[in-house]
Amino acid sequence: MTNVQPSTEPAVDDSTVGIATALRETGKKPRSPWRMMLPTMTPWLALGLFLVLGIMLFGAIGPYFTGDPNAIRDSGLQPPSPEHLLGTTQTGQDVLAQLAIATRGSLVIGFLVGILATILSAIFGILGAYLGGFADEAFSLFSNVFLVIPGLPLVIVISGFVPREARGLWTIAVVLAITGWAASARVLRAQTLSLRSRDYVAASRVAGERPWRVIAVEILPNLLPVLASQFVFAVIAAILGEAGLSFLGLGASNSSTLGTMLFYAQNGFALNLGAWWWFGPPGLIIALFGMGLSLINFSIDEIINPKLKNVRLHRKRERHARRMERGKATA
Repeated sequence: MTNVQPSTEPAVDDSTVGIATALRETGKKPRSPWRMMLPTMTPWLALGLFLVLGIMLFGAIGPYFTGDPNAIRDSGLQPPSPEHLLGTTQTGQDVLAQLAIATRGSLVIGFLVGILATILSAIFGILGAYLGGFADEAFSLFSNVFLVIPGLPLVIVISGFVPREARGLWTIAVVLAITGWAASARVLRAQTLSLRSRDYVAASRVAGERPWRVIAVEILPNLLPVLASQFVFAVIAAILGEAGLSFLGLGASNSSTLGTMLFYAQNGFALNLGAWWWFGPPGLIIALFGMGLSLINFSIDEIINPKLKNVRLHRKRERHARRMERGKATA
């Protein structure tokens, strides 16, 4: 009874007919509903996956091969060399070793915030919209309150009130998640209100299905692409937000992240001294990881937006027609 097609159903027009014709012409079987929830592999998606998986692999296993990031040496502010591939800091610490452990810390915070923010947005967006009535009004009001509060000032205020010794990875993750779920909850609420009126959901409710089963089996599969896109966006925002907090001295005090590397580089006058190898690599890792996640998010958008999917299928049909014409001309 579950409908796993995208929540926005395009009208049956010439483009939809053209898609069906393209599938018949290519001789390929239509993809299964579950396969339709996965993005189509494109060069941009492949590049995004390569960047994200490469940085995750570097953060996961890099600290085991780069040595002690806290070891102090006499060679301070040395440029990259065969001994130190990314140079050293002002106190002689290896930048590559610090970069590996800082990447791991930023990834942990990013994925923690992504999970927590997605769960909060699902609770206040999906559950409230399905229950309706007072629950929907209360959840919607709560979401609107958090939506109009400026995010960065609120994060700074909350982090400033937390004692420095208590500011760990989990504390920063919770602070960022609390301030980053409201916009996603509004999108999920609108999608759930549309799905709640579908025939298959109404049939499940008339059949006496429990509310949790209707949400988990009938509604949630249709929202998986939206949830995936929001999770990716939350990870990007969390890494950037943590870097901003750490740069201001409000980050995690007992752990190393890319933001803390930038903080110590700024305090060590790395920019004034021309020590680009100290502040350049962490900034580049943040930029490349954000770029990779953005490319993945654009590919997921093709599932959420049926118009983009139609465009891609039209292009496939045109390429197939050109190949057929070239084959006939050659014959």
